[in-house]
Amino acid sequence: MNPAFIGFEEMKIMYPDEWVLLGNPEMKNTTVLGGVVLFHSKDKKEVCYIGRDKTADFSKVTITYTGDLKHNRRIGILRRL
Repeated sequence: MNPAFIGFEEMKIMYPDEWVLLGNPEMKNTTVLGGVVLFHSKDKKEVCYIGRDKTADFSKVTITYTGDLKHNRRIGILRRL
């Protein structure tokens, strides 16, 4: 069975708000246009660790998120007292 290429818009419908590991991704600059879905999950770490074994047959892989990332995250800065 030959894995099928899936466009990013279709991925957003199939896997809403999930991290998706893609094999042989098609990209334009830094935007993902599509690829072969190797693994998907709500947990990014799970995609990284479990999906690692599924990447052997692909020359390029990437991870993308199908939802909206929060752009206004606050990152605390630690200060010494």
